[in-house]
Amino acid sequence: MTDLKVQGPQPSAAIRRMKEYHPPLGDRSGLRLDFNENTFACSPRVLEAIGRISRGDLTRYPEREPVERRVAAHLELESAQVLLTNGVDEAIHLLCQTYLESGAEILLPVPTYTMYEVYASGTPARVVQVPTEDGFRFPLTALLRAITPATRLIAIANPNSPTGQSARRQDLLSILRAAPHAAVLVDEAYFHFFGETVLDTVGRFPNVIVARTFSKAYGLAGLRLGVLAGAGEQMQWIRRAVSPYSVNSVALACLTAALDDEEYLRWYTGEVLAARSLFEGALRRLGVPYWPSHANFVLVNIGPKHRDFVQAMRVRSVLVRDRSADPDCDGCVRITIGTREQTQQGIAALEESLVEIGWSGGGAR
Repeated sequence: MTDLKVQGPQPSAAIRRMKEYHPPLGDRSGLRLDFNENTFACSPRVLEAIGRISRGDLTRYPEREPVERRVAAHLELESAQVLLTNGVDEAIHLLCQTYLESGAEILLPVPTYTMYEVYASGTPARVVQVPTEDGFRFPLTALLRAITPATRLIAIANPNSPTGQSARRQDLLSILRAAPHAAVLVDEAYFHFFGETVLDTVGRFPNVIVARTFSKAYGLAGLRLGVLAGAGEQMQWIRRAVSPYSVNSVALACLTAALDDEEYLRWYTGEVLAARSLFEGALRRLGVPYWPSHANFVLVNIGPKHRDFVQAMRVRSVLVRDRSADPDCDGCVRITIGTREQTQQGIAALEESLVEIGWSGGGAR
């Protein structure tokens, strides 16, 4: 009897064309200046909230709606305009599922957050990249020219990662007006370090969708919490694509506690802003090219020795992120800003690492 070679099930065309993304995790012991997380701790009230969770609480399915009402009130929006998600990554996935179909296009100013393209590539839509201008300035003119009747989604990180640059409010409003047929995602993950928002346009523009995360300033990256805000008529369609239980009960219990501790949030963001100024001053003193940032990180240009630099920093127990594979970012490394004490440690490691690799101003602005 001849053995039959049986071929297993094959993935869909959407999965086959989807870009792979493998975050460089693994051993992250040391000072974590690589992923733009809160580098200190969450609010102590969050730990208190976890301590109040009973064993019985964990037997029930999570109910996001009461917490969504609390978040809506915090954002001065209506409950129908707000959706909690399993991090902003799920939010991006939901938007791609909701708006991108065959014949559609998504516009991405690049370089930008990787997951926009990853999730878009899992749809039949066409990804249209719009390069930023010199100095990573927001490409308003080129973006407006790229809008077509096929444009269904425009994703703008503001401030942008990995560059730390931001778009002007009037530029974002111009895009909202120019593409009324497209959902315009304004990803405000780094809002707390920037202070400017278009959240007030929710309800005025039916096509604006604002994303916020609780992973950065609030220090809840491990709980995976994000929020989408948009017009109620758009959010009802996005809700169709979301799992009713994608945000877990522990995260929901902690979010209210985190929102209530405004004093902690002011302290941590104040530390980061002071540390960012300190760090940029050190870069100027050392002659390291960088781009002034509106976020909790700074993009520096090390040049050809960027890999050696990342390794030299790791030897000193400081983790930084090589971004040289991003469009127009050859030689660039992104460094997260934490507290002032942590930043002093990072500066000391930076100085030693530059000496070790024999760096002599190889980057270029």
